[in-house]
Amino acid sequence: MVNRTLWSGRFNRDLDNSTLEFTSSLDVDTALSFYDVMGSLAHVNMLRKCKIIPDKDADVITSGLRSIAAQIESGEFKVDRSLEDIHTNIEFKLTDIVGSVGGKLHTGRSRNDQVVTDFKMYLRDAVLDVVSSIDRLINALIEIARSENIIIPGLTHTQHAQPVTVAQHALAHIFKLERDASRFLEAFDRMNYCPLGSAALAGTTYPIDREMVAEALGFKAPTQNSMDSVSDRDFATELAFCSSLTAIHLSSMAEELIIWSSQEFNFVEIDDMYTTGSSIMPQKKNPDIAELIRGKTGNIVGNLVTMLVMTKGLPLTYNRDLQEDKAPVMLSLDSLRKCLMMMCKIVSTLKFNENVIANKVTLGFINATDLADYLATRGLTFRDAHGVVGAVVRYCIEKNKNFGDLSLDELKKFSELFYDDVYNYISMESCVERRNSSGGTSSQSTEIQLEHVVQSYVRRKDKIMRESNIINTCWSRLVS
Repeated sequence: MVNRTLWSGRFNRDLDNSTLEFTSSLDVDTALSFYDVMGSLAHVNMLRKCKIIPDKDADVITSGLRSIAAQIESGEFKVDRSLEDIHTNIEFKLTDIVGSVGGKLHTGRSRNDQVVTDFKMYLRDAVLDVVSSIDRLINALIEIARSENIIIPGLTHTQHAQPVTVAQHALAHIFKLERDASRFLEAFDRMNYCPLGSAALAGTTYPIDREMVAEALGFKAPTQNSMDSVSDRDFATELAFCSSLTAIHLSSMAEELIIWSSQEFNFVEIDDMYTTGSSIMPQKKNPDIAELIRGKTGNIVGNLVTMLVMTKGLPLTYNRDLQEDKAPVMLSLDSLRKCLMMMCKIVSTLKFNENVIANKVTLGFINATDLADYLATRGLTFRDAHGVVGAVVRYCIEKNKNFGDLSLDELKKFSELFYDDVYNYISMESCVERRNSSGGTSSQSTEIQLEHVVQSYVRRKDKIMRESNIINTCWSRLVS
């Protein structure tokens, strides 16, 4: 195999094939091919405008790059595995098409700023795609919050605690996912600055126009420090973190669905399309998709650890360690997007077993706090009321009764402050509707929460559309 590199002039001998195989990044960075061509088109337009290369040379290079872009879009572009990366592939392909004039394309830039620019452009699209996937799941949960007016046991320590609604429970997951979407979009804004023109680490002696390139590629502006520009991988690590936290939230949701679909709970039934059977036990219906979502979270969190450890001791500026920055983030975003898609399908087809839930709500004395609140409204201190109700609970357990089964005479043995109205006060519906504090589980509070999340959903949708239009308009201008 003949080794071809862009930097071989300094060396007397070709790379050993094992060195080429070890250093090759083609398995990962081929995904950057389209973005590499777009970056090169913006760069050559700038070289022309700044009179750094002649117009006729810029025309030839632009024509060649557009031809390569068309090949990439159609799937006809062939990757040469004897080359070390996709960037070399594209540059060699360009010189094959246009001749030696293609070598002028690299004027005023380095592989260092070129690669990080390509990576940022790739990640911008990936982030917008992931946020759209988060919002699809949020929308599915909004539909549950709107339609399922079911009272369920709210849990702490996986024990029955207080009555809540399915809507409130769904909204709890929605607000977690809202924060996830916001984190991704904030990370998008932080990374949306163009490193191209930083060159190897110190900038360039050519009179380039970095603002022109940044605008042509849909970035807010150029990055501000050349050394930081080529060494910075904060944006990649941040996205690995955003992916990890979102995956953890999905894993928590998956865990609840696994528990809720068990025979012990039987709160929900997961659709047959998103469950599997057993090779030996014919009766089994396993929540394997939810379990896989929970399991894949480990890989996504592991990718964050990879990024943190990889970058923890690197001196300025570029070091070859940074070649390993792409796979962890790309894999995390791709895995997360698939997990979001599958969770959305599960949630959209979920069935609640209302009769089972109605029976389970009566267990565990989940209206005990309300019984104590009742006594507190009658003048007893809450601490004393807490003690009285604790004694009532102990009595009920001994007699195998619930609060509603106790006669007024039985209740009065514990406190003379109990009256006939106590039974309405501790009904599950009353317990839910009185929790009307901001963010509470009452129907009025739930409506306010729903209004907020719908408005946030619309704002994010507008943001995604706006950013996507900016990027796509840039690509259309560059290739036409």
